[in-house]
Amino acid sequence: MLLRPTLRHVVVVSLAAVLIAVFLMSTRARGSEAALCARHGVDAAARAQVVTGAGRSVTVIGDSWTVGLGLTDLGRSWPSELPARVTVAGFSGSGFSRHASQCGERAFATRVSAARGADLVIVAGGLNDVDQPTADIRVGFRSLMSGLSARTVVVVGPASAPSRAKSVGRVSSVLASLSEEYGVAFIDTSAWTLAYLPDRLHLTPAGHVAFGDHVAVELAARGLLG
Repeated sequence: MLLRPTLRHVVVVSLAAVLIAVFLMSTRARGSEAALCARHGVDAAARAQVVTGAGRSVTVIGDSWTVGLGLTDLGRSWPSELPARVTVAGFSGSGFSRHASQCGERAFATRVSAARGADLVIVAGGLNDVDQPTADIRVGFRSLMSGLSARTVVVVGPASAPSRAKSVGRVSSVLASLSEEYGVAFIDTSAWTLAYLPDRLHLTPAGHVAFGDHVAVELAARGLLG
């Protein structure tokens, strides 16, 4: 004799199915995120091994633009355009604020030790902070400056990448204000016209050259490089 399922039985089975589906999706998402973070780590280590140029020692702390995400040759990311001996301490997806990155503790302030011995430290980013609270950006910036005390620092703000342009103004304004408070130079890049990859976030090879050239001009104008 066949028993007809009760409403309660149907609900329980349906709920179980939903929970299983959510678990599987969550597991896949975490696995995908872990793989992405691992890739970012490999790229960061590879870019850190590349030293470009000659002359004054410069360290650039930054995000995927600094690393060169999307380029065939990471060594051609924008810092390579600077007229100096440049090393890079970058990590894709990171920013000034602690939770800008989904890959754990990757805020810019965690990389200040990489700038040991540098004549000039350039901190470039902000695009990954567009969805972070202003208070968190401030905390991250203060932590960064505490680690770079007594160093010559230049902050390069976020450009208006099409996919995040609407939120760049707030971040740029916060960074400009903090830079003034700490007496460090700030380069506003939000009005620069650059070439982007189809993701509308990362630079093309030509975009990297243009960005690096613009930064070099700004540094020269301040008597810091050139």
